[in-house]
Amino acid sequence: MAEFADRYDAGRQLADHLASREWSGEARAGVGPPAVLGLPRGGVPVAEVVARELGAPLDVIMVRKLGVPAHPELAMGAIGEQGARVLDASIVRHFAVTEDQIAEVERREQQTLQRRGALFRAGRAPLDLTGASAVIVDDGMATGATARVACTVARHLGAAHVVLAVPVAARDTVSRIREDGEADEVVVVATPRFFRSVGEHYADFTAVEDEHVVAILQRS
Repeated sequence: MAEFADRYDAGRQLADHLASREWSGEARAGVGPPAVLGLPRGGVPVAEVVARELGAPLDVIMVRKLGVPAHPELAMGAIGEQGARVLDASIVRHFAVTEDQIAEVERREQQTLQRRGALFRAGRAPLDLTGASAVIVDDGMATGATARVACTVARHLGAAHVVLAVPVAARDTVSRIREDGEADEVVVVATPRFFRSVGEHYADFTAVEDEHVVAILQRS
């Protein structure tokens, strides 16, 4: 049985988990109020609900998965704004991906990242994260490659504290990110014992189109 009806239901459940934190009067010195950052495209509807419930500003944080050439749905790494980049050496090695192949995938995804960033923000500058608690939201997390890059981007943009928040995630991925310290906090609603894909935990996992992301950001 799916844990979430759709991304908006997932956003409400995730917001409930986040609302229990003390966002005002942060105990950590120098940490400002939260700013919510959705990972396009599927994370943005979830982030919209979270931002509304927290009374926080909303923006996107631009990242792109680097898919294995023969299996593009499988992430061998990811890139993001501010030159952030991460590669999973074990996956690269397992699939014998060459440096030239990595460079070609990265070149293609960099073009898409820049094009979509310009489309989504429509000329607006990224949120100023200086001193803020950056709440990075996606609709789920399998390998965690894009989430890890997003955390790096948020720190480059000045975030004083990084919270990675997802409705559902693979247990080993959550453990690895917590151990590696890429996020200061990881908030997850569900970590199923058997995890194969994010979509199987949603009753409705309809693809989010660019136009939907643009509309959400405009009204936020």
